[in-house]
Formats: sequence, C-alpha cells, structure tokens
Amino acid sequence: MLTIGITGGSGSGKTFFLQGLSARFSNDQMCLISQDNYYKPRDQQPIDENGIKNFDLPVSIDRDLFLQDLLKLKAGQDVIKKEYTYNNPAAQPKQLVFKSAPIIVVEGLFVQYFEEIAKQLDLKVFIEAKDHVKLGRRIRRDQVERGYDLDDVLYRYQYHVMPVYESLIEPLKHYADLVIPNNSNFNKALEVFITYLSSKL
Repeated sequence: MLTIGITGGSGSGKTFFLQGLSARFSNDQMCLISQDNYYKPRDQQPIDENGIKNFDLPVSIDRDLFLQDLLKLKAGQDVIKKEYTYNNPAAQPKQLVFKSAPIIVVEGLFVQYFEEIAKQLDLKVFIEAKDHVKLGRRIRRDQVERGYDLDDVLYRYQYHVMPVYESLIEPLKHYADLVIPNNSNFNKALEVFITYLSSKL
C-alpha cells in the first residue's frame, strides 16, 4: 500500500490534480480522501476580531477523526463520511464512501502540517502557484461552490488564507518529495506522476 499526501495553498490546484488522478485509476486501485470533509461544525469554528469565522486554521479541522479514518483505510477498512458543505444552503450533503485501495491519496491544506498525518505518508507532493493565480481560482470556487460574496472572499484571503499559508504551509515545500508548479497547467507533471503510480500497482 502506498500513501500519498498532496498539499499546497488555497487555489493552487490540489482538487484539479486529484480529479486528474481519479480519472485514470479505478476505485479498486486508488482511494482519494480530502481534508475538506473533516472541518469541525460551523459553531466550533474560530472567530477573528471582526466576528468572521476562520476556516483556514489547523484548529478548524477535526484532525483526530481525520487520522482515525486514514488509519482505517490503511488497515483495509472502508470509511463512510458525510460531505461538508460549508455555509451553502443550496448544497445537499452527500454520503461519501471511501473504499480502501492499494494507493491512498490524502489531500488538503494541513495534511503535511499535521505531524501525525505526515508520518503516515510515503510520498509528499506540494502544488504551488503564484498568489494572484490562487486568488482568482479561490474567488471562482468560493462564489460558486460555497456561496460567499466577493467582499467576503477577498477579506478571508487577505486576513485568513495568506497569513496561514505564509507561516505554516509554504515552508512545507522544502520538505516535500515533489513540488509541482501550477500557474497555467500541470498536465505533463500529472502524466509523469500517473506513470509512476501505475508502476506501483
């Protein structure tokens, strides 16, 4: 079994990278599990000095449950989890089923920051992009998928996202096994990565 951790700043393209992987491997070959489904309930999220909930801190994540489920998958057990929908009232949470597989891919902002998760990883991948590129992607995602207005997105990016990225996430790049730039696309890097994973099956 091979366990891979994929991280990078918000808007760097982690989800896109995962979608590229999942399109090339079956559920019997690969299990993808995202930190995004392990946020604590909204009423347990930290609040900044202006009364805005901050989802971009390590304490926002239920790291104990995240580790517990990862260990279950590594032990060959399946995991059932309800999808996390942030504050989007139009989104109906799905019942997610993670099936244990020879390759487990763990994705999220803090998967390499949390030491107990990082210890479970055989390969660490860091996806990076320029700040203005990440901001554009974040705006599109948060407005469409999470129901935030533009002022809210920009506020969170300046006061929540970037301070945490610069202090906690960006330094992890120097400890990654593979760093993938994604300012325009990562198609070639994705193909190389897919070839490597295929050789492990």
